[in-house]
Amino acid sequence: MRPVFFLAPNFRAGDANTRSRIALLDPALLPPIPLADSLKSVRRPFSNQPALPYIASLAAFMLTLLPSAHAAPWKDKTPPPTLRWAEGRAGCTFSRDDDGKYRYSLWTPDYGVILAVDSQELEKVHRRVEPFFSVELTIRYRGKGSLEFDAGKSTLEFTRHYKVIQSSLDPESFAQKTQNDADEREHEAQREIEKHPERKEEREKFLQTYEKEISEFLDFVTKRTLTATTLDPSNPTAHGWLMFSTQSKWIGGWKKPEEFVLRLPMPGRVLEFPIALPAEQGDLILRRRPQ
Repeated sequence: MRPVFFLAPNFRAGDANTRSRIALLDPALLPPIPLADSLKSVRRPFSNQPALPYIASLAAFMLTLLPSAHAAPWKDKTPPPTLRWAEGRAGCTFSRDDDGKYRYSLWTPDYGVILAVDSQELEKVHRRVEPFFSVELTIRYRGKGSLEFDAGKSTLEFTRHYKVIQSSLDPESFAQKTQNDADEREHEAQREIEKHPERKEEREKFLQTYEKEISEFLDFVTKRTLTATTLDPSNPTAHGWLMFSTQSKWIGGWKKPEEFVLRLPMPGRVLEFPIALPAEQGDLILRRRPQ
């Protein structure tokens, strides 16, 4: 039978007492254990063995590797049920409208959610000052109590990009980041003008256009995005935009078609909206001219 080595606590390779700190246990050399009448008689043959403290230390270390009992409640937590939009299902509708948007509607006895997605959203993502994917949301409450909706808990799954899930962007934080990036861009342009005075007119024209785009973008982010809200009979409608970052090492070039899943947390359930862009192969929406 092969001997078993146990490494003593505080073991150091260069220690002169290394050899004395290693307990060598040969099962053939262990004392015999007589049939015991009590637990005390079972422990007696081992009570004077010098290797016993090291065995106890090893056992304690192995116990620390076991999963903590505190993690059990997390496993027992049941996720809320989902209600998924599906064409043809009761309460679910789909339309292609002349404003160039696809609209998905899902109605329950107490409320309805209308999701609008621009058919050209994929093309618009990278033309923006900051890249993000956006959807327009309208919630209509028709119950007699109240309905709470936290836009910050909404998520978007990029199904064809390793199913990456992005949480909705916080409008205030996103606006601050955009302003900081704009300030840095302006400083870079000023430094470039100092180094290359011959490009002053070109860079100043660029800054003028860029500052206008930033101003319009910040106005959109701060005034037209959807935040946490409570609906009731006196305030039955909420409307605004949700934004999701597209900046991730797992999100590459757009696929054809592209697929997403929007998840909205509602009281007692999660609403799921599967989105495809374009909705069908070769799909084309004729937009009405703006008035």
